[in-house]
Amino acid sequence: MSSAILVVDDHAPNREFIREALDDSVYEISEAQTASDALEHLRRQETDLVITDVRMPGISGVELLKRLHNQHPNIVVILVSAFATVASAVEAMKLGAHDYLTRPIEIDELRLVIQQALEYHRTRIERRHCSNTVGQRRGFESILGNSKALMGVLEQATRAARTNSTVLIQGETGTGKELLARGIHALSARSIKPFVTINCGAIPKDLLESELFGHVKGAFTGACTDRKGQVEAADGGTLFLDEIGEMSPELQVKLLRFIQNGEIHKVGAVRSIKVNVRVLAATHRDLAAMVHEGKFREDLYYRLNVIPLRLPGLRDRREDIPELMRFFFEHSCSKHGCPDLSLGHGVLERFLAYQWPGNIRELENIVERIVILTCGSEVGITDLPQFLQPDPNPVQAIRLDLPPNGICFGGLEKEVLLRALELSDWNQSMAAPLLGMSRKTLAYRVHKYNLLRRCAISRYAGTRMVR
Repeated sequence: MSSAILVVDDHAPNREFIREALDDSVYEISEAQTASDALEHLRRQETDLVITDVRMPGISGVELLKRLHNQHPNIVVILVSAFATVASAVEAMKLGAHDYLTRPIEIDELRLVIQQALEYHRTRIERRHCSNTVGQRRGFESILGNSKALMGVLEQATRAARTNSTVLIQGETGTGKELLARGIHALSARSIKPFVTINCGAIPKDLLESELFGHVKGAFTGACTDRKGQVEAADGGTLFLDEIGEMSPELQVKLLRFIQNGEIHKVGAVRSIKVNVRVLAATHRDLAAMVHEGKFREDLYYRLNVIPLRLPGLRDRREDIPELMRFFFEHSCSKHGCPDLSLGHGVLERFLAYQWPGNIRELENIVERIVILTCGSEVGITDLPQFLQPDPNPVQAIRLDLPPNGICFGGLEKEVLLRALELSDWNQSMAAPLLGMSRKTLAYRVHKYNLLRRCAISRYAGTRMVR
């Protein structure tokens, strides 16, 4: 089924240019001369993508974007202007535009942006349709999985969303902390207001204060105009501070003052400004340990940690791996034009056995890599990255040296387990990586074989056992 695109522009040549640049056999293209005509069209016909000019008589393209965001949130919007600036592009993105193109438009760029926008639209719809099969509830459709560990966090997040309390989301890299924050905002009374994200680790510390709180003209070299900060941009809505553990101690003081008083002080300003913003923060670091080490302010930690949420790592919710893997596999096959590619026998088992230190993000990237690089019609074990393939000689992987008289304990597996435990001084957390398995799996097998620490001498077998 072809994607439906609506082109909105008061100049007919501009509409015709976009129509001719696209393939009518792939896209169902409609036109509207004004934003009012566009809104009327959308009431009558389903549309996937709107491409609109910014400057039009009557309702502008930016105002149309705002109305679409409220009335048709599933439609993806691309803005086009001959007078674009960096500031206008950033503002458009904050309002929900998928992209911002500047005239004259390059045809290849236009086609690529449209392809990416429609792919984003399809992914969002697919995830929403998947929600009933993976047990998700409203607001968290983009978080896949229905494991007990995950559902417990989502239940807490749902309750937290009804309040204005500060939330601290902790979890390893790649566990979906921003998705959880967006879900909390979507379920809150602030959902119609902005959700503003700032990555505290991606911005140099000497620029982060201005990025957060803004500055006035002349505050420092290069400050040619007054600038609104991200906190002020989030007024009435939610501010998501990602990687809060990377924030400098000096700026932590100013953030604490803002959270306590609800006021911001722009760089170089004389007076403070009152704002109404809810703060959600996230980190992969252990903030409590950083407080103990003197690297993070204790008073700020307790201000942020009103409602603590901890997302589990993927290895702690392995039952979600099959669903995640299938979703990312189907998405990548569609994205890269491999609809007939299938998963071979044993591939899922290798994914289940891996520890996934990079969590869901790593799994998604690995699945896409496999789809791109597989030559045949089926993904086999040999198509997997080396670290996902089984060790050809697991006995040698732990340098097992069997006693010369060949002790028998009910099979080679039991002997391998014993030797790994001995090499690790019976520390199961250290022995598990030697065996390529999780600690829980090792604990199960220790119980299964009733393994006990071996004595120096077995008086029944008459065989010398090395500790």
